[in-house]
Amino acid sequence: MEASIADFLFAKISHMKFILGEKKHMTQVFKADGSVVPATLLVAGPIVVTQIKNEERDGYKAIQVGYGVRKEKNISKSVRGHVKGLGNFKAIREFPLVDAAPEVGAKFDVSTFAEGDVVEVSAISKAKGFQGVVKRHGFHGGPRTHGQKHSEREPGSIGGGGRDGGRVAKGKRMAGRMGGERVTVRNLKIVAVDLENNHLLISGAVPGRRGTLVEVRSIK
Repeated sequence: MEASIADFLFAKISHMKFILGEKKHMTQVFKADGSVVPATLLVAGPIVVTQIKNEERDGYKAIQVGYGVRKEKNISKSVRGHVKGLGNFKAIREFPLVDAAPEVGAKFDVSTFAEGDVVEVSAISKAKGFQGVVKRHGFHGGPRTHGQKHSEREPGSIGGGGRDGGRVAKGKRMAGRMGGERVTVRNLKIVAVDLENNHLLISGAVPGRRGTLVEVRSIK
């Protein structure tokens, strides 16, 4: 019954298919022709429909889903009341909805994806703290000879007269906090689907550290 609801749901969503999961680690998969494909292992779903939003009440169409399990004491009272009877979810996310919608409480899992599906993946990238321009922006640094002593990784001039008018121009690439941002990687492929263990193998690298919440959406 749940699978049929899921099939109905995915046929009506703008991205066709989507799921939430956690990044585990990278591995490699050998194809029949002997070539090797780098891949990322995700533990994905099952996810539960917690709310259907519509234009009349909310001003837009969307489907809200919950994923994972969290201790009740760590969930605010407002969220507990919102998902009462559905579960204590670790994360709640929304996805756009085009047409009809399933019922609240419907569940779906990785079975809606198939090997070869093209997807886009969004997650929060690894936070790397305050970094210099060489690591953050790929600057080459200063020369290693001709009187230079300790300027191998310095950024160089950042402003002055002329075009900038004696100020530092907006958007100037300088040292600062690196990572910890939402990153979306497109055109990745589903390498394998393991329904028994709720595993998805996705080709290539996925943003984030181990345990990062990952959104997977199919591309039309």
